[in-house]
Amino acid sequence: MPSPVRWTDHAGPHADLIGWQWHYRAFTTGVRVGDSGSVRLDLDNMPQPDGTMIILPSHGGQAKLSADDYIEGAPEQVAEIAASTVSIDLHTKLRVYRRNNVLEYMVWRVEEKAIDWFLLRQGQYERLPVTGDGIYQSVVFPGLWLDPAAMARGDMATVLRVLQQGIASPEHAAFVAKLQAVAAARP
Repeated sequence: MPSPVRWTDHAGPHADLIGWQWHYRAFTTGVRVGDSGSVRLDLDNMPQPDGTMIILPSHGGQAKLSADDYIEGAPEQVAEIAASTVSIDLHTKLRVYRRNNVLEYMVWRVEEKAIDWFLLRQGQYERLPVTGDGIYQSVVFPGLWLDPAAMARGDMATVLRVLQQGIASPEHAAFVAKLQAVAAARP
């Protein structure tokens, strides 16, 4: 049997996270979302992040799909739900993901009702700043917007409304066009 998973501190937030990522994927050709799938980062690390977002290799993504159906290499984004694992997620896993070039890393500290979003720049993770309205806006996935306070309190109507605003942005349209152009240029 797998390890027990608590409802309020993991299962519910995990579902909300995946729903938010999946909603973005539904409007973004060439992007895929995974739930707890194994990722072969290197010879020593094969984590199973709570949420993973990749740009498909056919659309210019940095990770590959192996012949036996695993992600190999760094996904563009990884997210973890952390209750009892905060110290691991903000230290050990953060270093592993940074060392392996995961471009964006999110940690939802459920008990603290806080979400940390890191962006890889020049080999180091920097905290992604929020806008004046308190919204995170992904750099790697234009239009992937998150109201972290709404997500932390389980207000999915607000989370999806903010996300839909990001999806309606000119930056998202340009990103989708870029992904489609890359895919069309491949044999």
